[in-house]
Amino acid sequence: MQQIRNAWTIDGPGPGHETPPAPGQADPAPGRTRFQLLGPLTITDGSDSVVLAPSKPTILLAVLLLNPNAVVSVGALQRAIWGEDQPVTAKAALQTCAMRLRQLFGRHGIVANAIETVPGGYRILAGPQSLDLLRFRELVRRAAAEVDAEAELSLLEGALSLWRGPLLTNVPSDALHRDVVPRVTEERLKVLERASDIKISLGRSRSALVDLWEAARSHPGHERFGEQLIEALYRTGRQADALSEIRRIKEYLLDELGVDPGRGLQRLEMVILRGEELPPVAVAERPDPGPAASAVPVATHGMPTVSSFTGRAVVSDAIVARLADPGAATVLLTGPPGIGKTALAVHVAGLVQAGFPGGELFVAMTGPDGLARPAAEITRQLDAAFGPAGHRPVTGNPRGLLVLDDVLGVEQVRPLLPGYGAAAGNAVVITSQRSLAGLVATHGGWVHRLDVLDPDESDQLLATVLGAERSGAEPHELSRLAIACGHLPLALRIVGARLQTRPRLRIADAVTWLRDDRIARLALPDEPLLSVRNSFQRALARLEPALAEAFTRLGAAADPVFTVTDSAQLFGAARASAEELLDQLVDANLLEEGPGHYALHELLWLYARSRLVPAVAEPVGPALPRTTGTTRLVDVNRKPSAARTAGRGMVAIPGEPAVSLRVVNAA
Repeated sequence: MQQIRNAWTIDGPGPGHETPPAPGQADPAPGRTRFQLLGPLTITDGSDSVVLAPSKPTILLAVLLLNPNAVVSVGALQRAIWGEDQPVTAKAALQTCAMRLRQLFGRHGIVANAIETVPGGYRILAGPQSLDLLRFRELVRRAAAEVDAEAELSLLEGALSLWRGPLLTNVPSDALHRDVVPRVTEERLKVLERASDIKISLGRSRSALVDLWEAARSHPGHERFGEQLIEALYRTGRQADALSEIRRIKEYLLDELGVDPGRGLQRLEMVILRGEELPPVAVAERPDPGPAASAVPVATHGMPTVSSFTGRAVVSDAIVARLADPGAATVLLTGPPGIGKTALAVHVAGLVQAGFPGGELFVAMTGPDGLARPAAEITRQLDAAFGPAGHRPVTGNPRGLLVLDDVLGVEQVRPLLPGYGAAAGNAVVITSQRSLAGLVATHGGWVHRLDVLDPDESDQLLATVLGAERSGAEPHELSRLAIACGHLPLALRIVGARLQTRPRLRIADAVTWLRDDRIARLALPDEPLLSVRNSFQRALARLEPALAEAFTRLGAAADPVFTVTDSAQLFGAARASAEELLDQLVDANLLEEGPGHYALHELLWLYARSRLVPAVAEPVGPALPRTTGTTRLVDVNRKPSAARTAGRGMVAIPGEPAVSLRVVNAA
């Protein structure tokens, strides 16, 4: 085993073949090879363990072991190793990686886990005795069948003991860490949550504290771990520590996510404040044991794919935790156009797929023209996936997940929830540009308004699209390009696609090119509808004409940050009327409201300015007073001040020419 440390340079004969061991057999004796995925990718023979060096063969081995006994396509393997920026020799290089793995296995007598070449791809044979991931899932399945809490806890602790740290830290694959690692990690979190519940129910709260401290800190968006930690602290007589932890969680949820704690945490806080005794922990409900626990795969209907999903880790964790709670049936994602609402919903649906045995359904609520789809058409799609609403049994249905994308208004979605939402046992994720406050008021739910990406996330998205070599050559210009895109995911993906098709163009050249007219140039020549301008235009077309006109006039503001008084002057309206218009624009997520001011995302501000032309303008809205007999000049020659554009997505590009506009109100 010691020689494996240098095995990637050793040539040797190919391995033999051996039937994989059946599930349920004992652990391997010393001398038998075992692969360890639950931590750094490691090979062990029971007496010695070697962590493999980061390399392309290591990535290949990791992908095959993550899909044991199944064929992995050549395309999937190439994407895992090279990402979207694959060399022309990728297929031949993949064959070389497979050859080196076989040489490694043959040199060191690894014959029970042969890498097979099959039509369309590769496959590795493994069982619970030779792969810790399968052993973990086997123990979780056995635990789910136990009726005795002590026996179940023993099996769950055995499963958790197989984890040796963060998953695949020595496997340099962005695709695996983005798409696969979160899903496998979620399996561990479910088991840890279950084991902690059992410990607390058995009166072992003190022994649960060590794992819960670590879990609550490592996964702050997983609210259930916080609840368990608080409960364990309170049950061990540490009331002050429990209340301190409640304050920490509430501050995190408010500061990072802008939401209040869930009902479980609120009830727990009231019990502790009153000094009441906590009821016994109910542990009858078991979590879904994971993707390997069911012989029937989860059906997905119409779910689009999302490539190179990057960022949003905190909010993704929070949504996953919400959807895991049967009482949290509806999650609403809102935000301005181009912010990535659909991508996040689809990404999360992939993360939680194993938890919805009833299947997952993606429903586009609008057609290609941006208009609402007929209600009857949507109902037929829902009935085909889940069965007609009036003909399903009231209880006993496996839980499903429904993604309603691009909802235009409350009345479009409200009739669907009784027959296909919580009342039918399903969870619902809704994406909408509107805030849908009326829906939340009548049906409840958890709302999250998406903001632009953090600078680091924007840089990471561009680096993922462009490749490490190209982005690493111009890191400063990469950040400037992200700023030019306002950290808006749609803009970042568009400019990334343009650069991918222009391999000789420097990133600095793209920054300079965008500077002259970002709104016009954030577009794709062969896909004119996929542009920032078109995305904003579709959003504006959904507004009442007076509201669209009000948005346009905000482009004449000297800064994208302004007050009600500023907007009233631009609208030619009374202050109360201006406030009403601004409130409607906030509801449409085209405007953000802050203490004493409002703000436009910089690209939305530039888009509004692009719609302004010297003209005779009427006051906005038929009910608003006219400004007669006056001419008003709005000076927008100065750049927004740093103090007023310090928010993300509102940073001006140094050296960008100022724009001069004249808006005239006349009798």
